[in-house]
Amino acid sequence: MKHWIRWLPGLDTLRRYEAAWLPHDIFAGVVLATMLVPVGIAYAVASGLPGIYGLYATIVPLLVYALFGPSRILVLGPDSALVGIILGVVTPLAGGDPLRAATLAGMMAIVSGIVCILAGLARLGFVTELLSKPIRCGYMNGIALTVLISQLPTLLGFSIKSEGPLRSLGAIGGAILEGRTNWVAFGIGLATLIVILLLKNSKRLPGILIAVVGATVVAGVLDLGGTYGLKVVGSLPQGLPGFVVPWISYGDLVPVLIGGCAIALVSFADTSVLSRAYAARLGAPVDPNQELVGLGAANLATGFFQGFSISSSSSRTPVAEAAGARTQLTSVVGALAIAALLLVAPNLLRHLPSPALAAVVIASAIGLVEVVDLKRIYRIQRWEFWLAIVCFVGVAVLGVIPGIGLAIAIAIAEFLWDGWRPHSAVLGRADGVKGYHDITRYPDARRVPGLVLFRWDAPLFFANAEFFRERVMDAVAASPTPVRWLVVAAEPVTSVDVTACDVVAELDQALHAQGIELCFAELKDPVKDKLKRFGLFAQLGENYFFPTIGVAVSRYLEINDVKWDDWEDRTEG
Repeated sequence: MKHWIRWLPGLDTLRRYEAAWLPHDIFAGVVLATMLVPVGIAYAVASGLPGIYGLYATIVPLLVYALFGPSRILVLGPDSALVGIILGVVTPLAGGDPLRAATLAGMMAIVSGIVCILAGLARLGFVTELLSKPIRCGYMNGIALTVLISQLPTLLGFSIKSEGPLRSLGAIGGAILEGRTNWVAFGIGLATLIVILLLKNSKRLPGILIAVVGATVVAGVLDLGGTYGLKVVGSLPQGLPGFVVPWISYGDLVPVLIGGCAIALVSFADTSVLSRAYAARLGAPVDPNQELVGLGAANLATGFFQGFSISSSSSRTPVAEAAGARTQLTSVVGALAIAALLLVAPNLLRHLPSPALAAVVIASAIGLVEVVDLKRIYRIQRWEFWLAIVCFVGVAVLGVIPGIGLAIAIAIAEFLWDGWRPHSAVLGRADGVKGYHDITRYPDARRVPGLVLFRWDAPLFFANAEFFRERVMDAVAASPTPVRWLVVAAEPVTSVDVTACDVVAELDQALHAQGIELCFAELKDPVKDKLKRFGLFAQLGENYFFPTIGVAVSRYLEINDVKWDDWEDRTEG
């Protein structure tokens, strides 16, 4: 029983539920629902889907995550960070068919759900750490720009046919010059956006709810849809989502798979960060692998129940917390409230203006923009700043899916470059400082005659083995005195492979030909065990492996009868 409860944190919470929590969870759930409805519809429309699918994608994930999710108050649902990915896949494939768009989006959710669940079961919760912060900043800024541009036509009251952010900008500019702007739609959308932004940081006033309700009332009372051609949501279908298998054609399979995997990566990256933040705040640690399972289960379920891909929300979770949420029951109450709306009052939102929904999405897209972090990255390390800019331009110019591919390619290249061309140093003795240090940092450092202390600051493997040999030979050639010993300060070397060991063996032979002994100091035991298996201990001689650099230097001085005054000795004298 305990084994299964570990995979169902919601049931474990229910077993220990306290009656005093119930009023708080119910109230928080109702408050949350008032925000989830307009946001869910807005993100569905922004993703190229009918608005009702945004409510389907809200109800089901809330219920499923309440059972499988480890975080007590994390709120899942349609998210602005995923809008650009879904839109980028769905729009070119659906050809304007809303049912086909919903099918494609549903299958992407299933793919992302399966990927997350498998990753969680395989305990791969660390995978999101493979994307560095500059890459994520650039990618998210590109997503924000893509989403913002996609909503401008709706905000301005017209529609365009174009692919890609830059082409869309050109089409938008052309439509404006042609006089196609609906100024009533623009006024409603702009007013909604202003209210949302002004109340964004208010803890007491729900800015989105106030703005959307206000826009709906104005549109309904003045009949702006009929009189001025303002596009509204219209009546929602009555009833709850049903179980549907979203079959897609073979030709759509590759982009849907790529999009689903991208969604899995982005959604878990956001969810893990938010989950850790609230875990630290509430003093309740969260298992990242179970977080993957919970997120995956929610996506898998929504894909089969007419929804689309979801993630955690950094804007709706604080609403639940501020309203007094105690447990996952808040999400259950929120889902039931939305379900009641669809069953009892589906016409309640029929006058909701589409420009108001566009304003909701634009406000969220603005929240995705990372400016402060980019400034900080620029100040700290310029090349990582330009890395972020490349990712941003890639998403903005190529589109979301190619941009994701570019970001992943850059992440791999960055990882390989750090390992392929790592830092290395020749060490010397600097007066007044204990230990041996990089002579480029300490130009006055003294070097032991005939001894080269060479430090390698990375694992030693196939990609950098030849570079290691080159740097060692360069250090030998640059020595001011004829070299007798070369000691590799190997404390930073955390791993070694067969290719690297073969290169070390060849290097030892090359150094022996010049009368130089190759030695190692400070090797970690697991690395030392590998060298023993590879036969390097026997080739180099066990006596040439030393526990510390100091022991290696002392042994060198003893064997070669070299006169050397250490700085500590000179200080005492």
